[in-house]
Amino acid sequence: MTFSWRRRRAKPDEPRPEADRNITGMELTTIPVHFLCPISLDLMRDPVTLPTGITYDRESIETWLDSGNRTCPVTNRLLPEIPEPVPNHSIRKLIQDWCVLNRSWGIERIPTPRVPVAPHEVSEICSAIDDSVRCEDAVKCRELVGRIKYLARDSERNRRCMMGNGLGPTVAGAFDSFAARFPIEGDDRLDLLKEILSVLTWTSGSLGEDGASRLKSTVSLRCMARFLRNEDNLSSRQNAMCVLRDLMDLDRDFVRILVGEIEGVEEAVFRIVKVPIGSRATKAGLTVIQRMMTWAVTSSSKFVRMGLIPSVLEIIVDGDKSACEKALGVLDTACGFKEGREIAYENALVIPLLVKKILRVSEVATGFCVSSLWKLLCLGEVKERGLVEAAECGGFQKLLLVLQIGSSGDKEKVTELLKAMNACRGKVECFDSSLGFRYVKRSLD
Repeated sequence: MTFSWRRRRAKPDEPRPEADRNITGMELTTIPVHFLCPISLDLMRDPVTLPTGITYDRESIETWLDSGNRTCPVTNRLLPEIPEPVPNHSIRKLIQDWCVLNRSWGIERIPTPRVPVAPHEVSEICSAIDDSVRCEDAVKCRELVGRIKYLARDSERNRRCMMGNGLGPTVAGAFDSFAARFPIEGDDRLDLLKEILSVLTWTSGSLGEDGASRLKSTVSLRCMARFLRNEDNLSSRQNAMCVLRDLMDLDRDFVRILVGEIEGVEEAVFRIVKVPIGSRATKAGLTVIQRMMTWAVTSSSKFVRMGLIPSVLEIIVDGDKSACEKALGVLDTACGFKEGREIAYENALVIPLLVKKILRVSEVATGFCVSSLWKLLCLGEVKERGLVEAAECGGFQKLLLVLQIGSSGDKEKVTELLKAMNACRGKVECFDSSLGFRYVKRSLD
């Protein structure tokens, strides 16, 4: 008898031999210890040295310092108040030479990092922008704003440096000046305003009183409102919405100024939520709507009549965690007004959806759900039909869990909801007697 010898085929789920695996050259090559960052233990791409003499990768050590640490991770020595890491060009060149020598292993040469922007450079750019504003030179100002955007894309450190050296008030003043006469399409000033608006989305935290006052002017607000209404330019609409949200964070009175000065701003804001153009714009729009409803009572009825509640319900169903939280917050705010409660109560999706989202999204979302249910079912006249519907959807069981693990701020509302549902238990159709709900009344009394 003869046997034919052949290599056994590996099964699809069987691990391949070591040589067949897709292993990178970095994994097969031993990296010299002095090329590794002591924090990340990875190859340093932009080595910098602290005053203690220890070299780190710039991104790792800046993350360490931004977290509030003021000591050297290796020596544990106290660092200066504002430690300025010095680029270590010698180590960087050695790392680049080592990468070239080991390129046969698939290791790519690390690029030479760009020099970070210095405070004096930021001051020069701000002065040049002020000069171009005085001369009404939109072309020159746009070149300078383009330079700012280029530096901001290069690194987060550049952004922090520019924000800390007066960039916010400067670009806010430029926006206010060039927005005085809103240009037509194709004008250099229109393109400049779009560029400045994109910069304001990340510099709004450093505006200061002067910069915020320039953006709160009627001229600036009308310009941003026109960008909100311009459906042909999605990025400008999104940027305008984000800037409005950030301005509301800085000053509560800004909402009253916006609603009082700009006619039809509610429609422009609601349009972004109703017809989404992006996740970032939708979340910013929800935040703006909630604050407008809270701080400008006249806006509440306008949003509700426009169809806010059905649009918010769609976001609660399909949105991610952050969007769902914000949408539930808007719904809770709408339920704080009589007109909003009436429309929400008549919507067949509201109560089942609120019950479903309890304990399924986050603690914040659960708080909004409980608050909305309490406002709908217990505030004013008790709604028996809604209580029965909530109980049939499993609301009783979920509220019992919230009562056990929820925050103290929700417990009073949860207890009131449970008592109201317990009083309606005889009208609940799908009621599981094995859960022992007949004893709930005794425990809640």
